[in-house]
Amino acid sequence: MLCLSGLSLALVLSLYPGSSEALKEGECEVCVTFLGKFYQSLHDNNVNFKSADIETALVKTCKDAKGKENRFCYYIGATSDAATKIVNEVSKPLSYHAPVEKICEKLKKKDSQICELRYGEKRGGT
Repeated sequence: MLCLSGLSLALVLSLYPGSSEALKEGECEVCVTFLGKFYQSLHDNNVNFKSADIETALVKTCKDAKGKENRFCYYIGATSDAATKIVNEVSKPLSYHAPVEKICEKLKKKDSQICELRYGEKRGGT
């Protein structure tokens, strides 16, 4: 008989959400692309995978973000003018190498606008 602690079970369940929660093809385009590039830059720059170090790197990366990526950074609170701050919803899962698609799924639950961002949209600005 397999015995999992509550934490282990929660981790397993969080990695395998129900099909209604999984991202559809092309959904959360900016989130998945931006976080994918960011995660790769962490590896390339040998950043320590601690939540605080990742958060610092994310805020720094967001300072140079333009267009839809800047809007994404604003939504997660990684810009100086953001009204809310959910950066830890990105930095913590990245610290244990969670897939960016799973991070974006969770961000979508916090703020659906995050997954509405698409590259190349021409609605009222960049």
